[in-house]
Amino acid sequence: MIDYASFRNLPEVFFDEAARRGIQPFLWSKQDGAWRSIDWRTAAARVSALTRGLRAQGLAAGDRVAIIAENRPDWLIADLAVMAAGAISVPAYITNTVEDHLHVFTDSGAKMAIVSTAKLAERVVPAAKQAPAMETVITMEPIPPSSQGIRTLDWDAVLEEGGNARNNVVQHVAAIKRSDTSCIIYTSGTGGRPKGVMLSHGAILCNCQGAYDLLRRLPDFALGSEKFLSFLPLSHSYEHTAGLMFPITIGAQIYYAEGVDRLVNNMAEVSPTIMTAVPRLYEAIHGRILHGVEQAGGLKKMMFLRAVTLGRRRLDPAYSLSLSERLQDRLLERLVRAKVRTRFGGQLKAFVSGGAPLNAEIGSFFLALGVRVLQGYGQTESAPVISCNPVDRIRIETVGPTLTGVEVKIAADGLFSHNCEMVMQGYWRNPEATAEVLHDGWLHTGDIGVIDPDGYIRITDRKKDIIVNSGGDNLSPQRVEGMLTIEPEIAQAMVYGDRRPHLVALLVPADGCADALGAAVARVNEKLSNIERIRRFTVADETFTTDNGMMTPSMKIRRHIIIEKYGAKLEALYGG
Repeated sequence: MIDYASFRNLPEVFFDEAARRGIQPFLWSKQDGAWRSIDWRTAAARVSALTRGLRAQGLAAGDRVAIIAENRPDWLIADLAVMAAGAISVPAYITNTVEDHLHVFTDSGAKMAIVSTAKLAERVVPAAKQAPAMETVITMEPIPPSSQGIRTLDWDAVLEEGGNARNNVVQHVAAIKRSDTSCIIYTSGTGGRPKGVMLSHGAILCNCQGAYDLLRRLPDFALGSEKFLSFLPLSHSYEHTAGLMFPITIGAQIYYAEGVDRLVNNMAEVSPTIMTAVPRLYEAIHGRILHGVEQAGGLKKMMFLRAVTLGRRRLDPAYSLSLSERLQDRLLERLVRAKVRTRFGGQLKAFVSGGAPLNAEIGSFFLALGVRVLQGYGQTESAPVISCNPVDRIRIETVGPTLTGVEVKIAADGLFSHNCEMVMQGYWRNPEATAEVLHDGWLHTGDIGVIDPDGYIRITDRKKDIIVNSGGDNLSPQRVEGMLTIEPEIAQAMVYGDRRPHLVALLVPADGCADALGAAVARVNEKLSNIERIRRFTVADETFTTDNGMMTPSMKIRRHIIIEKYGAKLEALYGG
């Protein structure tokens, strides 16, 4: 058992675990085609050296330091070193534009920025030059001499300077309080300018406590033996807590994926036991699996579909498999489901899904194939997980009961709220926005939901995303979009129709499927109520991506950005 209540801060947990684990492998990354590791002792030495090096460059307690890097061991080292210095980490997305970086740097008052590659520095340095408080940019790679107006330092040189110092970082860390701010994480901005969410060390430790109480019930769960494969942006609160800080607290190994396009291959290579992911990943894998099944055809297709059917029946508490079905199910477990699990490395104990609602059909598809998916719910302002399905009582259409120590309630207007140590301290330098969501210690999430008698929470929609048609009916765009993207012909979808007589949609077709969209929409409409049906649709000129700003780094669509570009095209579907 882990006593999270006894921990004072996040660096303390790391240094304690590093002392316990010593030369055991800790951080893994792909280099020259092979996976190479950094052990706990080496990682701790680098964190200590960087902490001393940052202090030598003038970093003081309470200063803010921006971190801009892809997922890699040095990200974790930078994050912990900033916190160990008593300063505040400010993660920033690698997809940010110069303007985005300037907003984060200026709003946070960051004194330093740490950037990994020369390519990323092309957008970081120009923003750093304009940010009033920014003094220093530390680069992990050499950059061209275009940084006049801002001091730039080499990462290795800062590490070397800190390595030569002798002051004891661990002793200094002991003075950092649980209530001190550990990081300012900027929301990914689905509806406007990102706000800086202040999270204390205690908030994240509280969340780790809940994750531990949940996941320690996994079969064969063991401290020091779990393996995480990290691919979601570490600048997002979900991965920062669940894919970085939580693995540290349980002595797990962390592998850094080469990218989303290599993720399935990386899973087969490293055999992770626990992974955090967003619904977009499950949708993509679901589509890839079904495409492969269609290509195979014949007996393989028939066996696969039968395995899914019987798996879903087995999950239904109201259904009892017949003797014949049980025999078939056992055979298909070996011939179909075991092969699917092998594609994920063969040791995966759980996918933890968060960041956006998971379509229940997609979730039950994986559960039917014996791939455990635990849908959870949260937001940056809650450090971030509020609830999650338990390991042995999964109801995939819900986001499960609350984590340890979390309280929830439903307000009169359906607004969902919660309260505990993990609630944010507020939005950085934004008391007006803070007052809008924090009331007497309760965080108003902006989500609409219900709680069943067993404590399971069902989120019906984001209040601000609700579509109210001209007839006054409230509609959930996420529900309809989820049903559309289940269809193999539809890669992405956005539903539109606020104050309009009916819904229309903007669709991104799957490869080679543009001519089949009408049939796919018709199939979906058969499952929808009359007011939810898509009356007309139009096709987007491009895929929604982070590069074009139409998706957040956590893979949620940015409605306001999409509507800015396609609003006229969508309005034209109404004949006006």
